[in-house]
Amino acid sequence: MTAVPTVRLNDGSAIPQLGFGVWQVPADQTEEAVAKALETGYRHIDTAAVYRNEEGVGAAIARSGIPRDELYVTTKLWVSDFKQGGTKQALETSLGKLGLDAVDLYLIHWPAPADELYLEAWKALEELRAEGKTRSIGVSNFLPEHLDRVAEVGSVTPAVNQVEVHPALQQRRVQDANNKYGVATQAWSPLAQGAVFGDQPILDAAHAHGVTPAQVIIRWHLQRGRILFPKSVTPSRIEENFDVFGFDLSDAELEAIDALDRNERTGADPATFNPS
Repeated sequence: MTAVPTVRLNDGSAIPQLGFGVWQVPADQTEEAVAKALETGYRHIDTAAVYRNEEGVGAAIARSGIPRDELYVTTKLWVSDFKQGGTKQALETSLGKLGLDAVDLYLIHWPAPADELYLEAWKALEELRAEGKTRSIGVSNFLPEHLDRVAEVGSVTPAVNQVEVHPALQQRRVQDANNKYGVATQAWSPLAQGAVFGDQPILDAAHAHGVTPAQVIIRWHLQRGRILFPKSVTPSRIEENFDVFGFDLSDAELEAIDALDRNERTGADPATFNPS
């Protein structure tokens, strides 16, 4: 089985660089999709309370028979829970659905910055980490100004910042801020939902290496040092997205993909997204 490289986080723990995501995977398809991913070789699963599919992730983990210490599981705190002061209960609920005593990484899903309640949530995450309910804590969709505020009030630095990153949206300002604080960058929507598959540098690299555009993009993320977790419910694509360790992109190919940045989002802008 292919050995996935790991990234060493600022708290000393290691995270598999390539994982499997379940955003937008229907609840009734999640168990089979995750089971296929685990069978393929993925050991890092990324879910969230708001995805409403944590039960399926937990069922697949239980059925897999893989020792717990060989798996890396991430889930996320939704905005309504921290606005209601329910951060700790939210994690307990997620753990119950996942069938786990603790997760490896717990993230604040969005800052929802209008009232800065994410700062209170961060303090609660620090307590959950101290209690052993999660090995690492981090954030998602945080802009540099949000990271600055967490650094001001927190006693623990986020281990990761999970943000939308793909060839058309590279978020260099956010990645620079992550680097400033020693925070690892995780890429969600790493394939831009296929929107960049036809870009010429990606097609050229795919042709040169005899691989697919998706494999080129995954390889680009890996070689640029980011953590990512493409998702699919199609077994052949789950396997294809994992089969990315038999080739390397050249410096010229990497730079050509870097040049595709055009600030095109597939999701919301964290500066203005304030869900309830």
